[in-house]
Amino acid sequence: MKSPVIFDKFIYLLIIFNVAAMILESHVSIRNVYGNYFNVFEAISIYIFSFEYLYRIRLAYLDKRMKGVKKYIFSTFGLIDLISILPFFLNQFVKVDGRFLRILRLFRLTRIFKLGRDSSSLQLFVSALKGVQNELKFTLFLSALAILFSASAIYYLENEVQPEKFSSITESIWWATVSLATVGYGDVYPVTVGGKVFASVISLIGIGIVAIPTGIISASFVEEINKVRRGEK
Repeated sequence: MKSPVIFDKFIYLLIIFNVAAMILESHVSIRNVYGNYFNVFEAISIYIFSFEYLYRIRLAYLDKRMKGVKKYIFSTFGLIDLISILPFFLNQFVKVDGRFLRILRLFRLTRIFKLGRDSSSLQLFVSALKGVQNELKFTLFLSALAILFSASAIYYLENEVQPEKFSSITESIWWATVSLATVGYGDVYPVTVGGKVFASVISLIGIGIVAIPTGIISASFVEEINKVRRGEK
């Protein structure tokens, strides 16, 4: 059972306004003048999103009873719906410090993903990911091993020369991650001959590690598209 189209369009419009308000609120000059209006709009939006969450639970119950409710609550969009409203109520009833509050406010960004609820393209992409989840798990495991190996190796190669930057294997994980991802911010880099040679090899290996999941997802996505096209024919 689906919700009315008008209701969905209203929710989508509200999400867009929320994202716009969040962007405007990040400007100190605007926040100082209209801060109270932003807070009121946020509160009203939260109550509307809360109503939407309960409403979708009711629709799921009318469709397949408790089985439908369970399916919705633990679905991707059900979790997004919950995460987008939970921090607000948590902040109302539990005292949190400023840093944790900023992290909670970050969860407001999850409302953006609600815009793709009825997107057939997004559903197709999710199906493509599910179809290759085992392969992606293996590449993730392979990437973790490569990062750990790289961090360990660069630590032993550079620690003596740069103890402040490569103070431990844990600290070296940052360098290993950005190097294998072929990002290379340049804030931390090797200076020894051995470190430079190792970094060059790791950078080349990183291209392949990044390309593997990209290729797997692309192939699966194309396969899902072909399945849909064959079904339409």
